[in-house]
Formats: sequence, C-alpha cells, structure tokens
Amino acid sequence: MSQAFVKESDEQWLHDIQPTLHALIIYLSRENNGIRVYEQKNFIDKNGKEIHVMSNGLSYAKDNDGKWYVV
Repeated sequence: MSQAFVKESDEQWLHDIQPTLHALIIYLSRENNGIRVYEQKNFIDKNGKEIHVMSNGLSYAKDNDGKWYVV
C-alpha cells in the first residue's frame, strides 16, 4: 500500500519533533494549514530557558529533555 496517505493516528505531536528551531517552524507551519509560521523574537527567561515567540501568537521552549512545549 502506498505511503502517500497518512492516517490520522500517524499525526506528529509538538513534543515529538526534533529540538531545532527549523523543525519547530516546519511543524507549526504544517499545523497552520501551510501558512508559514516564523520566529518574531527570542529571549532567555529568568530560569535560563530560551523562549521563542512565534508569529502564531504562542511562545515555545524546550524542557530539560529537549522536547518542545508551549510556554
């Protein structure tokens, strides 16, 4: 059977993507119906975590295991 079709159960979750900004942008753009999501700014919070403010209105950071989460 062709791999061209992806079943809904094969969806990727935020915490499953690679811990790179490029992977985050690709994932968020795909979730945004193909409309590109980009980084508006980034900063280090008081706990030393790098926060990425994205054009979709949300901010993202990586946990201690390198997994993305919404701040």
